[in-house]
Amino acid sequence: MQDFLAHTLAGEAPAARCGETDYYRWTWWDEGVMQLIPHRATQPALVLSAGIHGNETAPVEMLDALLEDLRRGEIILTRPVLVILGNPAALRAGKRYLSDDMNRMFGGRWQRFPESGETRRACVLEHCLERYLSDVGPAWHLDMHTAIRGSHHPRFGVFPARDTPYEADFLAWMADAGLQALVFHRAPGGTFTHHSSACFGAQSCTLELGKAQPFGQNDLTRFSITQSALSALLAGMPAVPADVQPLRYEVASQITRHSEAFTLHMSAQTENFTAFHRGTVLAEDGDTVYRVENETEYVLFPNPNVALGLRAGLMLKEIN
Repeated sequence: MQDFLAHTLAGEAPAARCGETDYYRWTWWDEGVMQLIPHRATQPALVLSAGIHGNETAPVEMLDALLEDLRRGEIILTRPVLVILGNPAALRAGKRYLSDDMNRMFGGRWQRFPESGETRRACVLEHCLERYLSDVGPAWHLDMHTAIRGSHHPRFGVFPARDTPYEADFLAWMADAGLQALVFHRAPGGTFTHHSSACFGAQSCTLELGKAQPFGQNDLTRFSITQSALSALLAGMPAVPADVQPLRYEVASQITRHSEAFTLHMSAQTENFTAFHRGTVLAEDGDTVYRVENETEYVLFPNPNVALGLRAGLMLKEIN
């Protein structure tokens, strides 16, 4: 498993595709996909993914460091884990994606997009999840990203909509991992975490850790609390309890870009979780006008440059 990231970025398969240590056995499944199974496994199993967007490199570097700690025996693995570097071609190019946004393609939605490397990769990753999650039992899926823009909460989690409540220990881990805000979707979507949650019942969350930077330009000390919590999770140990609980939000509405006439009334410097007050015009798209409906709403992921039909922003309201 040595140089997993280096092999992935080089587009090379390792010389050995499986191996064993004193604590676990590992199997290279596919480009950027590796399974590690401890000799004495506990639950829940884990899926740790990063690099679904190729310009979001800090979580990839974090995963690489965790794998190196496992290889050296500095973390004693106790849980099965599937490690995924989502979009190797985009990682190599340093681009968010090459053809279309892969994190809109899961749950079979890749079939609605023109065939590309991203549609083929989404299909491969769906099969990898099915193969793994059908075998290991209850699982947590943490899909790690960085945001395009700055944020009033640099570390936050986004939870897919689900019919049953999230487990208390899963939510508690988010606080221990230093997340400052938790955002809950109310509608299904094409994200990797929604797919693992909806199709396999995983406890799933998209972790947003800072702002997108090229490889080598990330200050990982800003996320040391998250990396420490991940280390403890892999080892089956409790993380250091949080002193402060994250704020909670739910999605109030979505801003969608339907035409070339779309205008987002936010500057390029508008950060995630910026507050807007009732009646504020947020965007216009022909005859469609998006306004703040609640007393106060907070914007998440504003992006006027998405493809037609895709989300140009979410509006949130704070909940207890």
